[in-house]
Amino acid sequence: MSQRPTESALLNGPDGAIEVLIDTPGNARGIALVAHPHPLFGGTNTNKVAHTLARAFRDLGYATIRPNFRGVGKSEGAHDHGQAETEDLLAVVAWAQSRWGTLPLALGGFSFGGFVQTRVARRLSEGVTPVGRMVLVGVASGEVTGARTYQTEAVPKGTLVIHGEADETVPLANVLDWARPQELPVIVVPGADHFFHGRLHLLRDLIAERWAPL
Repeated sequence: MSQRPTESALLNGPDGAIEVLIDTPGNARGIALVAHPHPLFGGTNTNKVAHTLARAFRDLGYATIRPNFRGVGKSEGAHDHGQAETEDLLAVVAWAQSRWGTLPLALGGFSFGGFVQTRVARRLSEGVTPVGRMVLVGVASGEVTGARTYQTEAVPKGTLVIHGEADETVPLANVLDWARPQELPVIVVPGADHFFHGRLHLLRDLIAERWAPL
């Protein structure tokens, strides 16, 4: 499948510009939105985990968009602890559908980005565009390092949840407590830290194994 160079663009958001990176396959069969980790702690759309998720979705044939959260790069607006960020991502989904139409929709998120994506998925489930596929890596849930607490939403059945055994930012126990009432399996990568140093290839492999065409 032919690949195109990564595009950079500024989209109109609720409070100004949203800077995005766009990776497109030769012939898109879906749309994927990937969200990066916490913007107040160095998170950007070039984060290695977000980049890995974007390439994994692109390789599966998805037109993939990686926004910068408000206040990061050229994205305007002020950090809002996931509230306004949810509206921003919904605006990006609407833009993507205006460009590629009503193709199947996938969401990917890392850490804080995963938390926001659970909110996006809930909002989309209330409308006409439910999420087809979803992957969360190191999703922020419960009380994490820095005494920040996240009330992470329930997610669609079949969501792929991947967590590092040695995650020092989001304790594995938090994610298991969140997943347990949903009867949601969690894939634990032995020895992996929050940023999956040295194990990013496993993320791509797990996504490909779950969703690669037969």
